[in-house]
Amino acid sequence: MKNKTKKDILMGNSTSRKVFVTINTILLISITFITILPIIHIISLSFSSTQAAEGGLVGLLPVQFSLKAYESILGKTSFYKALMISVKRVLIGVPFSLLCTILVAYPLSKEKNKFSARKVYVWFFIITMLFNGGLIPTYIIVKSTGIMNKIWALILPSAVSVFNILILMNFFRELPKALEEAALIDGAGHMSILTKIYLPLAKPALATLVLFIFVFHWNSWFDGLMYINKIEKIPLQTYLQQILTMPDTRFMSADQLQELGNASRRTNNAAQIIISTIPIMIIYPFLQKYYTTGLVLGSVKS
Repeated sequence: MKNKTKKDILMGNSTSRKVFVTINTILLISITFITILPIIHIISLSFSSTQAAEGGLVGLLPVQFSLKAYESILGKTSFYKALMISVKRVLIGVPFSLLCTILVAYPLSKEKNKFSARKVYVWFFIITMLFNGGLIPTYIIVKSTGIMNKIWALILPSAVSVFNILILMNFFRELPKALEEAALIDGAGHMSILTKIYLPLAKPALATLVLFIFVFHWNSWFDGLMYINKIEKIPLQTYLQQILTMPDTRFMSADQLQELGNASRRTNNAAQIIISTIPIMIIYPFLQKYYTTGLVLGSVKS
């Protein structure tokens, strides 16, 4: 038997390499099917009839095709009002949270000789990840500041995420120090360095944070339940949650209460999942190429 050359091994022509690739391919395909099958089942469930869904007859294909679940959710003007509130929340919340994250991460990325109090602030933020004031103090603060029933009640309490700060801070720390030193020699200030050097180089990390913040704001429903008392001002997720769980009379109209008894919770839950994930499925492909790079590069240093 002839010995394998170095070129064969590098090109993947060795027997062990072929076995590894085959097993790895089978494993990845299996994991892909395991991941996709529940999604297909949810889609089929959302397009099935109430009787088929409640009887557990739905598998990977719809049974007794029906659009009642979508009609019960999309056929109301209140749905579109809640949708516009969520869109407004995302359009304001994502840039605002990203701005706060950048303004905190940039100074914390400096060395101790340039920012002597850096460690104090870093530990200050890290402690908030482990301990918080709790739900009642947060509610009291939101109420006392006068932002109840306003869009800012959905944005300000969660505007600064320490996890996002750590990702961007570590990303900034990995950039070559020579870039900043050269800019300082040329007379540039910190704002110019941040906007003209750091942010253009931090596109992978920023894209990752945009995805994180977008998903958070789009999927949040509990803060809308806590801080919004008017049905016309609740976000989409809170609206859907109120339809699919035990109804709160503050948010349910007479028509919704009447239709609740005729609706299937299983099909409506499936339809809610599909509706909720569509915006994320649309935005994710555009940010996916930055996602892995930004998350890995921003998590090397501590």
